[in-house]
Amino acid sequence: MITEMFTANQLKKESPVFGQLSFDDHEQIVFCHDKDTGLKAIIGVHNTILGPALGGTRMYNYATEWDALNDVLRLSRGMTYKAAITGLNLGGGKAVIIGEPSKIKTPELMKRFGKFVHTLGGTYYTAEDVGMETSDMDTIREVTPYVTGISEANGGAGNPSPVTAYGVYMGMKAATKFAFGNNDLKGKRILIEGIGHVGEELVRLTSKEGADVVISDINQERLEKVAKAYGATIYRGNNLYAEAADIYAPCALGATINDKTIDDLKIKVIAGAANNQLSNEEIHGAKLQNKGIVYAPDFLINAGGIINVFAEIEGYNRDHIISKTENIYDTTLDILNKAKATNMTTNASALSIAEDRIAFRKKEVFR
Repeated sequence: MITEMFTANQLKKESPVFGQLSFDDHEQIVFCHDKDTGLKAIIGVHNTILGPALGGTRMYNYATEWDALNDVLRLSRGMTYKAAITGLNLGGGKAVIIGEPSKIKTPELMKRFGKFVHTLGGTYYTAEDVGMETSDMDTIREVTPYVTGISEANGGAGNPSPVTAYGVYMGMKAATKFAFGNNDLKGKRILIEGIGHVGEELVRLTSKEGADVVISDINQERLEKVAKAYGATIYRGNNLYAEAADIYAPCALGATINDKTIDDLKIKVIAGAANNQLSNEEIHGAKLQNKGIVYAPDFLINAGGIINVFAEIEGYNRDHIISKTENIYDTTLDILNKAKATNMTTNASALSIAEDRIAFRKKEVFR
């Protein structure tokens, strides 16, 4: 009877939260709004079987609120598997704040968001992501302890981006070893798409090893700066995905491996920092496998950041953080070899390992 009060159009708008494809049995979806500061945010808690959900807050000017919801659902799910496959006692969560950072970000908005995080009582810990800075985490810390990635001056582990990039670098070298027989990046042509904090550090690491690095980004000024600093080449063409190279490293937003781009790819390895690089995990994972392209699962090789911020909770030192991040190399090789032996896609192989760990823990908790 209640549903009869709504028109078909209203039902279409009201029903997709639980029904849309990105929803994967998430435990909580929290919508946050504050009129005074203009805050519109969504917090997604995907799974807390292994521990409290941890994941960064992304501030981005989404085209629609449904796009923001879809992003937080996909990102929080990815954090669950990222923590699980890395062996961390953490669950998966993520948050998005809707809006252009340069226009709406204020200390008051950050604090108001922090208060919403605080209402979850430690179910979710936030951290830095796209559109956010370490200083923002310091501001949020003023109103809640459930934040990581605060500055070293305030007792935190600092900006996680360098550690994230180092983990991607380790994963890239492992995938290179698998594809080419050795892990040497010298002379390899690498396309790096997106040169934010993580992307720039990856440019530095790969250029230092002697790779032929080609960079792409929507920010022309930043492109010129990074190219000059590390001797990288700026991509001037109109279809990066059709460019011949050894390695493609997506380091911006996700879903760049999709129906429009996948047939154009002329590379041997995909290893980058972006989350959710496959628009459709099953379809595009299989297509990459059929094309003979080695895909290093993003939620594994970009886990350096979560290792870094988890250190604040557990009190690990820098040496431990680096050592655990370097383990990404061996784990990546193990997953690539398992995928080959079992004829699975690399993404499915990685997911199975993460899901097994969650399932084992679930049995322990609820038996």
